[in-house]
Amino acid sequence: MILASSTSSSSGGMMSMVIMMVALIAIMYFIMIRPQRKEQKRLDAMLKAMEVGDAVVTTSGFYGVVIDVGEEDVIVEFGNNRNCRIPMKKQAIAQVEKPADAGKKQEAAAPAKKDAKAEDKKK
Repeated sequence: MILASSTSSSSGGMMSMVIMMVALIAIMYFIMIRPQRKEQKRLDAMLKAMEVGDAVVTTSGFYGVVIDVGEEDVIVEFGNNRNCRIPMKKQAIAQVEKPADAGKKQEAAAPAKKDAKAEDKKK
């Protein structure tokens, strides 16, 4: 009788341990792995949509313009000196900004600057 009760409590403890392990793995998946996969998909889509003329920022922080796009490589032109063209892997690109997006951001910033100048003149 004592032996029967100890085996049933032991199997119940083992079952709760298995449930806790499954719950821990599920929580780890939703906190760590899933967001990382979403970010990787976003980065892959951004690199596939990259075209000649897009403004880019490299992983090392350099700003440039895409001159040529290959299957795995791109040629990026840096700075005002048009002779500074560097081939690099697509994975070295951290951000891509389309020329139309850049125009919209500049247009949005321009009215704010005009408003600030108008307020300064009033004072």
